[in-house]
Amino acid sequence: MLYHDLVRFETELWAGVDARLRSDCDLQLTWFEIMQLLRHREGQRVQDVAEEFVITVGGASKVIDRIEKAGFCRRVPNPHDRRSALIVLTSAGTTKVDDAAPVFEDELAQRFSSVLGPAELDRMATGLRLLRSATDVADRSASA
Repeated sequence: MLYHDLVRFETELWAGVDARLRSDCDLQLTWFEIMQLLRHREGQRVQDVAEEFVITVGGASKVIDRIEKAGFCRRVPNPHDRRSALIVLTSAGTTKVDDAAPVFEDELAQRFSSVLGPAELDRMATGLRLLRSATDVADRSASA
């Protein structure tokens, strides 16, 4: 039952946040997440984005291509490795993600803080971090 509830909640959460970002900001959640990463960690490679979101490099590259085509990011030469490029937000991308961040936070607050108190949210976050960490360790062990 826990698995079912967790998966259904994730699906409903994603759909709700995505709908809110699309309606209020004309920005899909997938783009927002990547743009938010680029906003907070400059100079990411496609490989870095793929690793952060646990997706394929090809999938990350396709999404970044679309974000770039929309004018929200661009690829620049990597000064440390000529074989790769770094992805940076454009000024339009920075403005877009900065405008969308409060909408994102408000939607999360409506879905979480309106139901759970601070102590419950802290326990939930700690539990999820522990589970993700254990999964990361298990995945690394299996691939070694």
